[in-house]
Amino acid sequence: MTTMIDKVAWIQIQDGRVLSARSKGKDTYYLPGGKREPGETDEQTLIREIREELTVAIDPETLAFVGTFEAQAHGKAENVTVQMSCYTGAYSGEPRPSAEIEEFAWLTYADRSRVSPVCQRIFDHLHERQWI
Repeated sequence: MTTMIDKVAWIQIQDGRVLSARSKGKDTYYLPGGKREPGETDEQTLIREIREELTVAIDPETLAFVGTFEAQAHGKAENVTVQMSCYTGAYSGEPRPSAEIEEFAWLTYADRSRVSPVCQRIFDHLHERQWI
């Protein structure tokens, strides 16, 4: 039986680079975002998670759905899959790593090997569309 981890992620691109975060004690980057709390919408989850992780405020009026991507969950058993619903959106504030984030980086497509498997699929999608 396959276990599905359902997440929402924020895609922020500047100059062909994707904003990516790395948690404390981890070596792999991922797109900022996280799991829904009970009863939360994608929008509510994204706004809460990005504020918690990067201390910036996403403008809900600008959120645009990019796609949903699935892959083997990084560092989990073989039967664990992550499904990530991704959005773009404008923000206010200056991104700063919060207590749970070691650092964030602006990664290019050449950095694809530094991100989790589901994020590699997202990077491929963005590259195919010439966004990165």
